[in-house]
Amino acid sequence: MKPELVNPAHTAIVTQELQGAVVGPDAGLAALAREAEREALPNIARLLPVARTAGVKVVHCLVQRRPDGLGANHNAKLFAIGASGVDITPGSPGATLLPQFGPEPTDLMLSRWHGLGPMGGTDLDAILRNLGVTTIVAVGVSLNVAIPNLVMDAVNAAYRVVLPRDAVAGVPTEYGTAIIDNTLSLLTTVTTTDELISAWT
Repeated sequence: MKPELVNPAHTAIVTQELQGAVVGPDAGLAALAREAEREALPNIARLLPVARTAGVKVVHCLVQRRPDGLGANHNAKLFAIGASGVDITPGSPGATLLPQFGPEPTDLMLSRWHGLGPMGGTDLDAILRNLGVTTIVAVGVSLNVAIPNLVMDAVNAAYRVVLPRDAVAGVPTEYGTAIIDNTLSLLTTVTTTDELISAWT
């Protein structure tokens, strides 16, 4: 990876669903939360302070739902799984960023009511363009759905995407590895947390 690709002047980290209902202790998909805790979450916690110090923008993208589900998707099995017994109402622990990731005063927070990823469900694109961002570093969950969705939307919107393979997670582990190696590697610059930290220090 060339350091210029992740120059802080035009780079943002976009975190995906680092919230209680997804990767917290009471997550709705316990297997995903365990897999994220194994490697991705500790690496994200190492990466974010270095990024902020270097001047990289940090944008946290979360998902929330009204108790009655109005305005949310109901057109795929995933949405029914996600809605079963998991509270992601605004302000709830399930809809809140886990404290080890912030937010810090310089971070931006975006929550979506619908969809599979933040580019189509929030003002992420407009906000990144207003910040002068041309490179997105994508971290979080999951490699099953939301991370590929973010990557493809971002590439379609003309961003360069960098993917630290040890700061994203999916289940099972082998599937996450396979989608990085066979799909996301064709769309992103695949790197590691340590390589990014080195570039920003």
